[in-house]
Amino acid sequence: MARWGAIEAAEPEFAARVRALFDAGRHKTIATLRADGSPRISGIECEFADGDLTFGSMTGARKGADLHRDPRFALHGPTFHPVEGQEKDWPGEAKIAGTATPAGAVTAHGDGDGEDGPQGESFVADITEVVVTGLNQEATLLVVEWWTPAGGLQHVERE
Repeated sequence: MARWGAIEAAEPEFAARVRALFDAGRHKTIATLRADGSPRISGIECEFADGDLTFGSMTGARKGADLHRDPRFALHGPTFHPVEGQEKDWPGEAKIAGTATPAGAVTAHGDGDGEDGPQGESFVADITEVVVTGLNQEATLLVVEWWTPAGGLQHVERE
């Protein structure tokens, strides 16, 4: 597993594209595992800072309980569909998988009325895989690029 900074150091251009795809919209989707092993999909926000990918869970939220029980997750960046006739302009999409390590409590501060917002917990991603899916320059082939700690950066094109 690797922290985000290791990916930036190993593949700076790829990491910059992944980050740009994630930063293109505020809301992402995370998949966690329920107690019975079935998947749970939740909306989430995340942040790339100081060499880490972090995200949180509000106190009492099921995704936080899921991550404490089984830390595996899959995180999908914002999704934008290719515009018909302008497929060459589609930036693609990015996904990150790994395990979540608890990183402490978070308190959101109120808007000056003296009350704090919801409390939660922060997690840091230990990354096992990063994937970017897009189209080739001619928009005729699907291009899948992926990075893993053991395999480095790889890619395949297919119809």
